[in-house]
Amino acid sequence: MLRSLDMLLPTVRPTRHFNGQSKHLARKLAAALAVLSGLSQWAPGVHAQEGEAVKRGGVIRYGHFQEPACLFGGWVQQWYLQRQYSDNLVARSDDGKIAPWLAESWTISDDKKVYTFEIKPNVKFTDGTALDAQAIADNINGWLSNDPDLRNPTAAPYLSDSFESAKAIAPQRLQVTLKTPFQPLLNVFAQSSQGILSPSALKRGLAVNCENPIGSGPFIVDKWRHGREVTFRRNPDYNWAPATARHQGPAYVDGISWKFLPDQTVRYGSLITGETDVIYDIPAIAWKDANSRFGVLRHITGGTPLRLALYTAKPPFDDVLVRKAFAYSTDREAAVDTSFLGSLPFEGNGALSQSSPEYLHELGRAYAYDIRKANQLLDRAGWTERDRNGIRVKNGNSLTVRISYSNAFLKPDGEQALQVIQQQARAAGFDVRLQPTNPADFFAGRNLGPDDYEVVLLYWVAPGAEIFRISWKPDQNGEPNRFNPSRFQDSALWDVIQRAEQDFSSAERTGLYQQAERKIVDEAAVIGFTVLDVTLATSPNLKDVWLDHGSVGEPVFYDAHFDERK
Repeated sequence: MLRSLDMLLPTVRPTRHFNGQSKHLARKLAAALAVLSGLSQWAPGVHAQEGEAVKRGGVIRYGHFQEPACLFGGWVQQWYLQRQYSDNLVARSDDGKIAPWLAESWTISDDKKVYTFEIKPNVKFTDGTALDAQAIADNINGWLSNDPDLRNPTAAPYLSDSFESAKAIAPQRLQVTLKTPFQPLLNVFAQSSQGILSPSALKRGLAVNCENPIGSGPFIVDKWRHGREVTFRRNPDYNWAPATARHQGPAYVDGISWKFLPDQTVRYGSLITGETDVIYDIPAIAWKDANSRFGVLRHITGGTPLRLALYTAKPPFDDVLVRKAFAYSTDREAAVDTSFLGSLPFEGNGALSQSSPEYLHELGRAYAYDIRKANQLLDRAGWTERDRNGIRVKNGNSLTVRISYSNAFLKPDGEQALQVIQQQARAAGFDVRLQPTNPADFFAGRNLGPDDYEVVLLYWVAPGAEIFRISWKPDQNGEPNRFNPSRFQDSALWDVIQRAEQDFSSAERTGLYQQAERKIVDEAAVIGFTVLDVTLATSPNLKDVWLDHGSVGEPVFYDAHFDERK
């Protein structure tokens, strides 16, 4: 059936020019959706009533977008998988409060450098290894080690400056010692990328663990059929869910079939025809239809939005006037709204996501479209000449801007928005060239070298402004910060970020982070594009799937169950 759906629902591919052709393709897809709607047996979803008996059993068929190269790691697509089979030291609730998980309780020393955690007893990894304080200490120390099989690409950049040690001071008591206070520590521990894995299993090496990681979570990785799916089976012994969960004990369902369906129309069509029970990333063209017939969940992730990072260490964007001119030269809001059919919010604040607690709403309108101002800024910057094609020239060099991006970070409709921006910027004299790169090559560094780009489209997810440490840490000892593609270096900015990290007063810390936020936006080192969101559409007979708003919106299937009427 998936093949026939592929024929019936042709993918809306980005067009070279933003004109009537894209509207024609949208109409074709809308018509195809109307045809498929006649095949659907579903009515709009209803929620389980309080006290209603929970049906056990069944396998959730989940249609996902992207397939990672490893089942755990630093990319958010890996976090979604890891959330199913591993547990964290602590959880973070929807309102930002830290909640118990593997740690039943904890204390923090007066100098904010020593954290002591009391670990739940009788917890085991699914290979039978005890999950005790020593196992957690082994994980944390491995995250900060130089061993590539153990080093954690998310935890390490957060903690490398402040971390001193993690050790078991009793079988169920863990002590984490810092060199300097770091207030976001518990937020870091609550993210799925810091899920605790079996130390015994980790000794097998990275290649084996990528294929078959072993945690203590509600599901067990059964098999990874590359290019098709990952299957999970229920952990029958699970009885240590976080305080944020809806129940305790084993998961209700027997397992998960995590299918990789990269074509958005095939993925949505599979939900309509009943081949999947829930899908990730609702296509823009299907947004209204999904809201009328399915359960829809959405989370706007914290950290940064999807943004344009401008390379500030070389021409032309070493000049802040040119950076601001580029921002003003494009109506990014209209490009996003049109390309995503109003389904995905625009975000003008390139520094921080609107769901982050420290977000400044007035910066959400930063650099609103103003072609007159863009031209004035470019004239002031000395880009006064134009060639016969209208591209500005200075000292014999054209005003060329190469934008590197990958569908690892960009939704299918986003490429069309970039093409709109490409055309708009030309009116101000920018020669914008788009450089799409497949995920494997992108993660390997293609089109990301110092001479390869002027702009990179990226995001970094986190609960809030603690992401500034990763994005804006200056180069150290001649080693560039690879998480800072804009290459913007500012010692005053870094000082404010460090002060915020060491401040345990919520109001004062927020004020410091907002000071940094304003500086980043004022310098136009990054320019906002869209929010980064997680969306799910669920069939009406699948209940109690939820997104982890306290973390980065990972889908949680632990509490999910099928309706009795299935």
